[in-house]
Amino acid sequence: DRVDLGEAGVVEREYVRHTGAVGALAIDDEDRILLLRQYRHPVRHELWEPPAGLLDVAGEPPHLTVQRELAEEADLVASDWSVLIDWFSSPGGMDEAIRVYLARGLSPVPEADRHTRTGEEHGMPLRWVPLDEAKDAVLSGRIHNPAAVVSILAAWAARAEGWTTLRPADTPWPRRNTMTSWTWRCSDHAAAIFAARAVPMPSTSVSRPG
Repeated sequence: DRVDLGEAGVVEREYVRHTGAVGALAIDDEDRILLLRQYRHPVRHELWEPPAGLLDVAGEPPHLTVQRELAEEADLVASDWSVLIDWFSSPGGMDEAIRVYLARGLSPVPEADRHTRTGEEHGMPLRWVPLDEAKDAVLSGRIHNPAAVVSILAAWAARAEGWTTLRPADTPWPRRNTMTSWTWRCSDHAAAIFAARAVPMPSTSVSRPG
């Protein structure tokens, strides 16, 4: 993209486009969370992480995608879904937006309706971990998957607030990037910085070239 930074000039920036992803932090009545161990080839490690998946089904709302992922990866359904936390995974080099939901009121998927897992998902170990133990594992460097790190710490903090920070499952997700390659035209350098941080600025406009 060509980015107009006002007084700083016009620069070109390369980055990876990403469809976005959702994850489910499933928590049971004993405050245990579900983690899966999945092989991640780029880092050559098996990582403990919550059930998650790409937003790669056209027209499927994120809160329905995450329900499908929980059923497919963990053979679970949940009666209570809330938005736990949103973030950008690596905003210096890609536009991936991630949303993790808290899933409660859990029950198993009937045996006849269970998904057949293949590839890296085949035979994934599952473990129920007390939330306090999971938080300690994050802080001691034993959990490395970013979705696990962020969602575990968010859940631990949200529980301390009596879960009052949770949002409805269908909460709009304006930060999810749905742009094609655009040219950013900002009124001044400060506005450009705020635009890059995804902070709304009345003086900032975005338009397609041509």
